[in-house]
Amino acid sequence: METSFIPPTGEPPIMTLLVPFDGSDLSEAALERATEFAEFTGEDVLVLTVVPDEAEYALSRGWLGPDEPFDPDAVADRFRERVTEIAPDAAFRAEIPENVSSMGSITTDVIRTIRAVAHEVDASVIFIGSENAGRVSSPVSSVGAPVSEDPGYDVYIIRHR
Repeated sequence: METSFIPPTGEPPIMTLLVPFDGSDLSEAALERATEFAEFTGEDVLVLTVVPDEAEYALSRGWLGPDEPFDPDAVADRFRERVTEIAPDAAFRAEIPENVSSMGSITTDVIRTIRAVAHEVDASVIFIGSENAGRVSSPVSSVGAPVSEDPGYDVYIIRHR
């Protein structure tokens, strides 16, 4: 007889599909694919937006206009609205990464935050929209490759819309 662990509530554990979301076309595609996957598996979808507290970073990503004041909460709210349009049943979470090292880049802080949240929520799969994750040479600004190196979860890399 085969047995499996069922928590004391009698309900099986609900797994989480994590989708880092930066508003790009590929992050939107990743959210769409995660939502489709969740329909078949019954897993929850958690969308994570990491907003570094750096106006220049937000400007370089097209998150705000050149004359628009930088407000991380306002950026997160815009992402929340877009996520709700794409996947109304998905949970949304925004994080401002800690700058723990003067030697690390903002991208390193974003990666660290994604990985920490993935472990915190016990993500079963991370859906990453990235044109360059997994290539032999990874650009410094990509979060895809470093996040995909962690063996604690599976990773689906979405490279096409």
